[in-house]
Amino acid sequence: MAGTRECEPSYLSLHRSGELDRRVERIRELLSPCRVCPRRCGVERIRGETGYCGGGLLPKISSYGPHFGEEPPLVGVYGSGTIFFAGCSLRCAFCQNYEISQERYGREVSCEELAQIMLRLQDRGCHNINFVTPTHFVPQIVRSVSIAVKQGLALPLVYNTGTYDSVETLRLLDGIFDIYMPDAKYADNDIAIALSDAPRYVDVMEEAILEMQRQAGDLVMDRGIARRGLIIRHLVLPGDLAGSGRILAFIAEKVSRDAYVNIMDQYRPCGRVGDLGADPRFAVLNRRLTAGEYERAVSAARRSGLHRGIPLGNS
Repeated sequence: MAGTRECEPSYLSLHRSGELDRRVERIRELLSPCRVCPRRCGVERIRGETGYCGGGLLPKISSYGPHFGEEPPLVGVYGSGTIFFAGCSLRCAFCQNYEISQERYGREVSCEELAQIMLRLQDRGCHNINFVTPTHFVPQIVRSVSIAVKQGLALPLVYNTGTYDSVETLRLLDGIFDIYMPDAKYADNDIAIALSDAPRYVDVMEEAILEMQRQAGDLVMDRGIARRGLIIRHLVLPGDLAGSGRILAFIAEKVSRDAYVNIMDQYRPCGRVGDLGADPRFAVLNRRLTAGEYERAVSAARRSGLHRGIPLGNS
């Protein structure tokens, strides 16, 4: 079927060498005690204990299917084969998937069933398998990939993350994920704690994106479809709470001026924004983003030398 074997993902060579199965075992060790994400909460997930993220031993998904609302290089004609995981290592007050990420709506599945879901998405012609909020289920995802590849999985894998990711974990993913799609949320650690309960977010995010860039490099497309590389997302917040100019400068100066960046304008008050109370710093979160605020972020990106992405240009 179209889109399934146009380019060989790097994990296929890991599978042929036996390295993929070795990685499964090494990554599984991160569950006991749990140090999958930077929180390193230390629960014994092998024994079924759940951590801050809500994740236990089995992966928990809320939905899956071809998705046409992602970036054009992922969607193509047949859609991105998206799997939404329940739970999250962050607590973003304005999360648009609040029911999934924080109320943890979904069902537990075995790794064998998760592998079958990947294969069904491939059979439907999807251009990739897109794991949304994968951080807390990395060991289970890698095991499922190892199962699926033995049954014919041959699509690029997308790591679609809020970027509260441990470099230790990411290094074990080298050669498994061809496409990384990290969020670059904040330029200020105090804001990150207040809005996402994410200590050291800026440091963690920057280190993670640099590691992803080392592994996958700038976005490479074949006939408009992403095959390898990074797609960096940045959600502009009202009142410049995200520090857009500083984030975009980091991408241009430290990651790559050829980075593909999606500067997003879809902020709306939702999730737990109402729980922020009377803190004057966050009153602006009770309104939508203005056109002027968005244009200032786009202008900052262009001044920094960024030129690929949305709305910078899709080349």
